[in-house]
Amino acid sequence: MKKIWTAFCAFLKRKDIVFSGKRYGVDALSAMAQGLFCSLLIGTILNTLGTQFHIGFLTATVATINGVDYTVGGLASAMVGPAMAVAIGYALHAPAMVLFSLVPVGFATNALGGAGGPLAVLVVTIVAAEFGKAVSKETKVDILVTPIVTILAGVGMAYLVAEPIGVAANAVGAFIKWATELRPFLMGIIVSVVVGVALTLPISSAAICAAFGLTGLAGGAAVAGCCAQMVGFAVMSFKENRWGGLVSQGLGTSMLQMGNIVKNPRIWIPAIVTSAITGPISTCVFKLEMNGAAVNSGMGTCGLCGPIGVWTGWVSPSETAIADGAAAIIPTAMDWIGLAMICIVLPAVICWALGLVCRKLGWIKEGDLKLN
Repeated sequence: MKKIWTAFCAFLKRKDIVFSGKRYGVDALSAMAQGLFCSLLIGTILNTLGTQFHIGFLTATVATINGVDYTVGGLASAMVGPAMAVAIGYALHAPAMVLFSLVPVGFATNALGGAGGPLAVLVVTIVAAEFGKAVSKETKVDILVTPIVTILAGVGMAYLVAEPIGVAANAVGAFIKWATELRPFLMGIIVSVVVGVALTLPISSAAICAAFGLTGLAGGAAVAGCCAQMVGFAVMSFKENRWGGLVSQGLGTSMLQMGNIVKNPRIWIPAIVTSAITGPISTCVFKLEMNGAAVNSGMGTCGLCGPIGVWTGWVSPSETAIADGAAAIIPTAMDWIGLAMICIVLPAVICWALGLVCRKLGWIKEGDLKLN
């Protein structure tokens, strides 16, 4: 028995299969966030730039697939599943044939996972990649065996776990929807914190908000929470990541910090507390409503979709918002001040200050917020 175990351990070592929290919870998760950034978020930014600045080649249809028209940004966003899967495979040191085989695995898993797509992709890709690595170059017909094993293991795993993960993500959405029925102060805290946390976690806050039609005051609170996470982390980590980190987190995603959060969860405290502060300020002081497309409630400052959604709701509310009683308004100076304060100023100032306190307490140390 000891010889079998020794041989098995030697096999795992030769195949570079390492069962560790760091490899799966830090390396793979960090890489997945970069894959998300290079597909869905970049696509969202390109679409936003094209729409707001009327850039023809960014708004033009470049492909029509199954009756759906896609722009450049739309195509980039559609590839989020494969992009995340390949990024995870890269972090796990997957050989070329395994890495390429993860493309269909990521696509299938993200499609089956719904709002929990990113988390499902993380779990399924790890399993598929390790199975693929185990058989890679072990047979004379590797060109057949490796992709078949990788794809079957991945899609099979996705069939089993992707939908339940999506159901769990929707449970978060149901909790958010319940919170919208509370008084504005308490609702502002709960919705802001929960949606903000969901944005940083490997689940889709945008999909959750879209699925539950989150608009109005609750949508404004969701925007506040997302902005607190994105702008907060961008400013708080400026010392480590400089301008590149400011842009990638402030206009991209705070999910880039998930690997660091796993290593030291206390770095999340300033952003979460900030969202708990800005949420009720949004609902009770500025009465900020997000009456654009509900998906923008969960986007934060990614491509400035959150603030743009608020502005769109002022001039042309979405059908969902109109059904809830919204109407077009002429924004006042107070509306503009509220938008700037909730989306940019307060998250930057509060999270930066709380970050300093955490650094002085020793909860956040030098390099804890450094992005790879």
